[in-house]
Amino acid sequence: MNVLVYLLPLALLLGLTGLFAFLWSLKTGQYDDLDGAAVRVLSDDDLPDHGSAPERKSPSGPPRTGASKP
Repeated sequence: MNVLVYLLPLALLLGLTGLFAFLWSLKTGQYDDLDGAAVRVLSDDDLPDHGSAPERKSPSGPPRTGASKP
């Protein structure tokens, strides 16, 4: 029963901390653009604007044979 003296304030403190963090995130606009990140993932920013594919450099080292080492 004595453990409730410690656990109840600790639970209230953790709950209030979570509520404060959620309200802070709302105030700072963390939830304003929910779909933007999902759309930005699909954009292909590494391609140049003129439409041709970038030049690929050949990898250094010996050519691969296709067999993987264990």
